[in-house]
Amino acid sequence: MGEHGVSRGMSPEELRDFTRRLLQDVTALERMLESGMIESGIRRIGAEQEMFLVDAGQHPACVADEMLSRIEDPRFTNELARFNLEANASVQVFGPGCLRAMELELLELYHHAQAVAEQIGSRVVLTGILPTITQANLGLDSMTPRPRYFELNDALRRLRGGEFRTNIKGIDELELMHDNVMLEACNTSFQVHFQVGPEEFAKLYNAAQAVTAPVLATAVNSPVLLGHRLWSETRIALFQQSIDARSQLHATRGQRARVHFGENWVKDSVIEIYREDIARFRVLLSQASEEDPLALVEQGKVPELLALRLHNGTVYRWNRACYGIHEGTAHLRIENRVLPAGPTVADEVANAAFYFGLMAGMLEQSYRVEERMSFDDAKANFVSAARRGLNAELTWLDGEVLPARRLIVERLLPLAEFGLEHAGIEAEERERYLGIIRTRVERDQTGSQWALNSLAAMTREGGNKDERLRALVAATIVRQKRGVPVAEWDLASLDEADGWLSSYRSVSQFMETDLFTVRSEDIVDLAASLMEWEGLRHIPVEDDEGRLVGLVTNHDLLRLVGRRFDRGTMAQVPIADIMRRDPIVAGPDTSTREAVEMMRQHRIGCLPIVREGKLLGLVTDRHIVEIASRLLGARAPD
Repeated sequence: MGEHGVSRGMSPEELRDFTRRLLQDVTALERMLESGMIESGIRRIGAEQEMFLVDAGQHPACVADEMLSRIEDPRFTNELARFNLEANASVQVFGPGCLRAMELELLELYHHAQAVAEQIGSRVVLTGILPTITQANLGLDSMTPRPRYFELNDALRRLRGGEFRTNIKGIDELELMHDNVMLEACNTSFQVHFQVGPEEFAKLYNAAQAVTAPVLATAVNSPVLLGHRLWSETRIALFQQSIDARSQLHATRGQRARVHFGENWVKDSVIEIYREDIARFRVLLSQASEEDPLALVEQGKVPELLALRLHNGTVYRWNRACYGIHEGTAHLRIENRVLPAGPTVADEVANAAFYFGLMAGMLEQSYRVEERMSFDDAKANFVSAARRGLNAELTWLDGEVLPARRLIVERLLPLAEFGLEHAGIEAEERERYLGIIRTRVERDQTGSQWALNSLAAMTREGGNKDERLRALVAATIVRQKRGVPVAEWDLASLDEADGWLSSYRSVSQFMETDLFTVRSEDIVDLAASLMEWEGLRHIPVEDDEGRLVGLVTNHDLLRLVGRRFDRGTMAQVPIADIMRRDPIVAGPDTSTREAVEMMRQHRIGCLPIVREGKLLGLVTDRHIVEIASRLLGARAPD
């Protein structure tokens, strides 16, 4: 869990004091490593379960604080957004029964949260990115009211010098600007921790970096963001871009993003990671502390190292090094931040088992990945797995290039089996979790592939995009409750949307966004041609920045023709001469009822939808007729 006792708006004095304490903490940790004060000889595992909260319509529900007041369980805590929760599973010794114990506790946490959510008309869903989330859900009013989050937002904006730009290309392409860090709240993950001894940290950390890509390829569960089909694990691109604090100048200079995979193998010690992150990334948050870590180490006492831990919490390596204290003893952990939440608890624990087993197996069989694999290959593998999931081509040891499926089945599952067996994990437990991975690969059904296949099937059924996305979320919740791994899920269907009217509450849910537009300086003949070719009755006029400046309708063209203009003459008339310069417009949150009333009152057949003057979409009388037809059909007697 993150530290929340931070102050907003650091003064120069506070910044200097915090930086001094940060450097002291690193020195103290070095001395602890030298004097054997870090626990060794035992491995432990743990997990953080993040989750979304949704309303009856499958859209984000900002009810986290109410949930926490009812749950009354210290294992639960807030996350960045008020529509997220986090639950922390107990620490387990990495040995017999640990994986099953983790699964049972996570199931208990999930079912408890689900039961409490249903008491207040909400539900819990485990997914990497909630398909129904919209940009309207990502304002600061949805941010959890904790100083840490607001200060982090302010600090990143100051460093960035403006809005955050997101551009992700997949099946579709998403490009947008956002004025805060709340895009990061679109992500929920299943973060696993692996406690390791200081003497084995470098080898196990490098192993973690090497195996992250193939583990991710099997675990992808986040293909849809803001209605766009993007990467198999879109979280990877989104997280890096949503809190990218680099100014344009710093990005051009090649400065590293705060979310990153790393640039090199670790040579000897965890200290290398902490030094590099302090050198490369500015302090964002501060926290008061009277601790003298060096004095405590001299006395043989364990320091909290609060400054180091707070700074480490603002640098987001995908495999993060962590210092912690368990029952009074200091230890080191490797935290994997790559895995998405869901699709089921069983799938999540299977992903963790695969990851833990591979790391343990590589160490026991003396795989020296830093000698047999280029770090650039490990990094490229990671991006490829995030983009393509099981369809990725991965470069393994000694430069061997293999399809992800073949690498996983032929090489890595046996290695993970060996690693788990060496840790004392019994055969039945090993087979349960690695079997889930094997079946997923053989059937080619990751969470992402299930979602994409479901959306494709529902597109053939009909309905609008919002209805299909709501059906996807509703189907996910039903199947999660059953607990059957995703490889065995049947596809979602449109009738699971549970009340199609919920997809027509506001105009943003059904407006047309694939628009043909013209500019005011274009000729009228272009507008006439577009209307003829595409069967259009309305064409928005926008400037080069996407601002709506007018509207051309078929009536405007008919009036022009009525003035005996032929096609050749129309080629000389600019659209500015005939367009309606101040069309009636609405915002994306306008209710359908309000939109219908505006169109009736003003006797218009087209309502442009804008935000801050920029064109987002169109609602036409065709949409209204479609809704009315469905409504009449739904009410018709048998």
